[in-house]
Amino acid sequence: MKSVWQDVSEPERFGELKGSVKTDVLVIGGGMAGLLCARMLKDRGTDCVLIEADRILCGVTRNTTAKITFQHGLIYDKLTRTFGEDAARAYLQANNSAIAVYREMCRNIDCDFEEKSSYVYSLYSRRKAERETAALQRLGCPAQFVTELRLPFEVAGAVRVDGQAQFNPLKFGRSIVSGLRIYENTKALELSPHRVKTNRGYIDAEKIIVATHFPILNKHGAFFVKMYQDRSYVIALKDAQNVDGMYIDESGKGLSFRNYKDVLLLGGGSHRTGKKGGNWDALEKFAKKYYPDAKEVCRWATQDCITLDGIPYIGQYSANTPDLYVATGFNKWGMTSSMVSAQILSDLVLGEKNQYAKLFSPSRSILHPKLFSNAFETALNLITPTAPRCPHLGCALKYNTAEHTWDCPCHGSRFEKNGKLIEGPATDDKKL
Repeated sequence: MKSVWQDVSEPERFGELKGSVKTDVLVIGGGMAGLLCARMLKDRGTDCVLIEADRILCGVTRNTTAKITFQHGLIYDKLTRTFGEDAARAYLQANNSAIAVYREMCRNIDCDFEEKSSYVYSLYSRRKAERETAALQRLGCPAQFVTELRLPFEVAGAVRVDGQAQFNPLKFGRSIVSGLRIYENTKALELSPHRVKTNRGYIDAEKIIVATHFPILNKHGAFFVKMYQDRSYVIALKDAQNVDGMYIDESGKGLSFRNYKDVLLLGGGSHRTGKKGGNWDALEKFAKKYYPDAKEVCRWATQDCITLDGIPYIGQYSANTPDLYVATGFNKWGMTSSMVSAQILSDLVLGEKNQYAKLFSPSRSILHPKLFSNAFETALNLITPTAPRCPHLGCALKYNTAEHTWDCPCHGSRFEKNGKLIEGPATDDKKL
């Protein structure tokens, strides 16, 4: 299982930590969010170290569809109704700023950066798309309501936004690591104030940023009740359609489309980790029906952290940890959210104010309907009698027949058939 990005660019290799070091800021996690945080801090004159348990850019980042857009589903109508226009405008401005930074950085980076129009479509509800268009227009965005798309099926309506972008995330990531102090195969084992114990030695730091996709520290922040993880699948098709844009179904369970060079990236089949879903079977059936002459050249799957209110958690890890920060819960929009994280966190760790910090604060209210469904899911799987259990918090593992893995439906940890850890929040292998 290999993504289309891996066919063209492998990241640079870095050595492991040997002994102990000191630094101003330690970043834990070598995905896009962690690398951008380290890059911004380095460029602002801050001594910074980044550690990665495996290799940089080899986790969720290499499995993204790499859309750079502030159009994160039909979110602006929801944000306006739930939090008000000021919050919705702040979310739009933060992500629009992220796109602008990518655009500027990519001028000098060979990463297949292309400006494209972005579309969020609804199969059955014209009204939803109309409301979202109106919400964006009130916020100053020249969004358009459309009904004709370059897709092989009809839609009830869609929201079009121009000036968005797509790129190759591994080419970009590989180009921003120059001059950074990076240690690979260096796993954080214990976090304490201003010190991290790794499998290779200790790191002392004035500030620590946790950018490990799902936060690895359970003691603070209660992220295990504030998020769950969702899996989705992609197949790359040659001799399929050029859709000339980026498309996503508003329901969260539909299909995603974008082109990369001569292939079409078709995404979908999503489901909560540990549950059953359409996976690659759904994509194969769609491709067979609408692109019968296309050839599959690769396939992959990815996993995303979903928050209670649809807004990422970026900022101080918890109210009781003033020098510990986090970036997580990107809700399937990791590219723009990674850049927003880097902009907010680089300001916060340097003691500067950031106008968007309050909106993304991890300490904001968790009183949302999803909180209770998350708690129920955890409780149910804690009492489910089964032999394999997740070492994170003890939930019952479920066997994923599509990927031949053991997956945790509570918090998304995944293990190979032999118990080797694939991804967290668990930090250890599982004995099966």
